[in-house]
Amino acid sequence: MTRMPTLTPPNDRLSRRGALTLIGAGLAAPMMATPALALSEAKAKSLVDSVVADINSVINSGKSEPAMYRDFERIFSRYADVPTIARYALGVDARRASPAQLRSFTDVFQRYISVKYGRRFREFIGGRIEVRDARPVKSFIEVRTVAHLRGEAPFNVTFLVSDRSGSDRFFNLFIEGVNMLLTERTEIGAMLDRRGGDIDKMIADLRATG
Repeated sequence: MTRMPTLTPPNDRLSRRGALTLIGAGLAAPMMATPALALSEAKAKSLVDSVVADINSVINSGKSEPAMYRDFERIFSRYADVPTIARYALGVDARRASPAQLRSFTDVFQRYISVKYGRRFREFIGGRIEVRDARPVKSFIEVRTVAHLRGEAPFNVTFLVSDRSGSDRFFNLFIEGVNMLLTERTEIGAMLDRRGGDIDKMIADLRATG
C-alpha cells in the first residue's frame, strides 16, 4: 500500500521549521490538554462510530472521485475540529496572521485536508473500518479503529477526540502511525517557506490545488 509521505522542510529552513516540528512532536497532544469534563469514553467512541459509518458509506458508495471528495469534506466539517487543526498547521505563523487570513486559511484548509485524506480513504474501497476501543489519554480520548482492506493486512487508524471546541470533535488522526497534525504542520510550514512566508500567497496556492 502507498503510504502518505511526511514531508520535511528544506535544509536551509531547518533551523526554524525543524525546531518547531521537533517541539511540536512533544506538544501535539498537550496543546489540546484542557479539561474534557463532559467527554467520556462512550461519547468519544460514539462520535468515531458515526465518523467510521460515514466513511464506510462513502468508500462503498460507487460515487465518482469528485463526489467522494465532497462527501469527505462534509465528514471533516461535521466531525473534525477543523479550526484547531488549521491553526496548529500554521504553527507560529498563526500568531502573525490576521483574523481574515485565519478565516480564509481555515476554509481552504478544510477542502485541502478533505481531498488529501479522502484520497487515502479511497484506497479503502471494498474494505471497511471497524471501531475497536477507547481510552482516556491525558484530557482527551483515544479511539482505536482497524482498517480491513482487500489483499492487505489490517492496520490501525486512530482518532483523538476532545470537547475543547465546545462539542465532541476529533482533532487528530493517525493512519498507520502517521500523525496528521505534525504532517500538516510540516507541509504547510514548507509551503510558507517556499513563498517567503507570505500567508496570502500560500492560501491562494492551496486554494488552487483544491
